[in-house]
Amino acid sequence: MTADTLAISGPGLSAEINPLGAELWTLRDGDGRDLLWTGDAAFWSGRAPILFPIVGTVAGDTYRVGDTAYTLPRHGFARRRRFAPVEARADRVTLRLTSDDETRAVYPFAFQLDLAFAASGARLDIAAELTNTGGGPLPASFGYHPAFLWPLPYGAARAEHRILFEVAETASAHRPDAQGLIVPASRPAQLDGRTLTLDDALFADGALVLTELKSRSLTYGAATGPHLRITAPDTPHLGIWSMRTAPFVCIEPWQGYADPAGFEGEIWDKPGIVRVEPGARRSWRMGIELLD
Repeated sequence: MTADTLAISGPGLSAEINPLGAELWTLRDGDGRDLLWTGDAAFWSGRAPILFPIVGTVAGDTYRVGDTAYTLPRHGFARRRRFAPVEARADRVTLRLTSDDETRAVYPFAFQLDLAFAASGARLDIAAELTNTGGGPLPASFGYHPAFLWPLPYGAARAEHRILFEVAETASAHRPDAQGLIVPASRPAQLDGRTLTLDDALFADGALVLTELKSRSLTYGAATGPHLRITAPDTPHLGIWSMRTAPFVCIEPWQGYADPAGFEGEIWDKPGIVRVEPGARRSWRMGIELLD
């Protein structure tokens, strides 16, 4: 544990959360084995960033609110901001980001974003709650971006790992172009009903983006031995990403995704944007459970 992270644990799982970005920093089983990517910059320095107030890329890194243009980098600014701890106990922690002059310069809305992490048994539950603290409607997307070790530390080879969806999904997915924008035409995704077999070639052209996700849970790992179950009841989209030969795979429940190539609308027209009325709240939950 670093001096800055907040540690929580249950009988079968432990985690550390970094207040910088409210990022899940480590996730370990009851024997101390890592399940989460360690952020080796030789591949990718991220671990499990939080995506807010957008998911993916806006065209030219610019979006419009009415006639005014604003600049936002890919996946927004929350992952680069320090969240303030508002609760810290042995099995749970809550961190908060509130709008300020810096956020309003690029996102002219008042908000409060809470990230709550709770460990119970061999399960970690994460809940993001967005509150509109302003006087007008608030447009937002939100996403999780955890990178899990591939392979998991239980002896199975990378080639044996798969994602098994709750229900059968479409056999196609969208891909980003060189600018990170979503290509309108879908492409084969190597999905066979409920099963997505993982291999390096799958990510040769970048992430897979499932824009019409039916499942609200999936499992990741080999067909035998310990594996992970990921639940995301509130997010209608999913990104799956890795880098060729990288020892991780990102399984990313999203509300929203990148602009389609050629998109010229304002932020209210961006795919997956939700409208949060003044004083209202919107929540997105994610669970990660280790199964035998």
